[in-house]
Amino acid sequence: MVGSFRRISARLRRRANLSIRRSAGLSRDPPARCNDPNEAYSDVFGIARVVHGDLPSMLIGGLGSLFFQMLHPYAMAGVAQHSRYQEDPLGRLLQTANFINATTYGARPAAHAAIQRVLNVHKFIHGLADDGEAYDANDPHLLLWVHCAEISMFLTSYRRFGALPLSDREADQYVREMVPLALDFSVVNPPNSLEELNATLRSFQPELRLSADGRIARDFIAHGVMKSRAQRLVYRLFVLSAWSLLTRWAQDLLGVRVNKRRDRVVVRPATKVLCRLIRLAVPPVPRQTARVNPPSTTTT
Repeated sequence: MVGSFRRISARLRRRANLSIRRSAGLSRDPPARCNDPNEAYSDVFGIARVVHGDLPSMLIGGLGSLFFQMLHPYAMAGVAQHSRYQEDPLGRLLQTANFINATTYGARPAAHAAIQRVLNVHKFIHGLADDGEAYDANDPHLLLWVHCAEISMFLTSYRRFGALPLSDREADQYVREMVPLALDFSVVNPPNSLEELNATLRSFQPELRLSADGRIARDFIAHGVMKSRAQRLVYRLFVLSAWSLLTRWAQDLLGVRVNKRRDRVVVRPATKVLCRLIRLAVPPVPRQTARVNPPSTTTT
């Protein structure tokens, strides 16, 4: 009887796992992890593997990073002029997830190959923004903005909605762990601490504004991705939670207003419950605290 119950529970969790992942555009199983410190691209004992291994908080942080990044008109111009995000938003999410998996959990060859693919695509992403100024996706300054906006939202989302609490020291460690990835993209002087990260983001404020393309992207991402009613309800909760991650000045630039009382009393508690339910089907990646045996399962 107990064995049958466990088998049924395992099947139900597997079905829920597949359903949740497919709803988020993750149609493939993640690649095997490299757990050998001598072969892995990232620190196998680090905080990045904890943060990036929590699906619900990463989904919210990913939305937050999209809203944040679109505030730079040159980054937004590149997306508007060279991507198909409205035609295949979940496909774009899958590409991003595959990149994060490769650079967080992969061996060095797999991670470097993923980075090179992005750099190769970026070679074709250049043009003129709405102010007539030229932009280039491989511009180190623009890449610094994308890097900082992304890791800021991932970290903030995990600290608010993640499975485990992170201390300020661990938050600093996460920012430091992301430095090698930034350097491999030729980013100049990436931040090494949470304080430096926030200072760098503030330094971009004079460059930021919501362009016409940004308004279209904002409205599409906020309303136009999910189709079924149930998916839309969950997605709306995640969008509101993503907006709440942004600083007040970023919310103002984006043109969204977060009701603090509703966020504190309704949105945040409901999102935390939803995150816990998702983790029942898609458990977080466990933190590695000692060398495993066998030492490595490399990605290809």
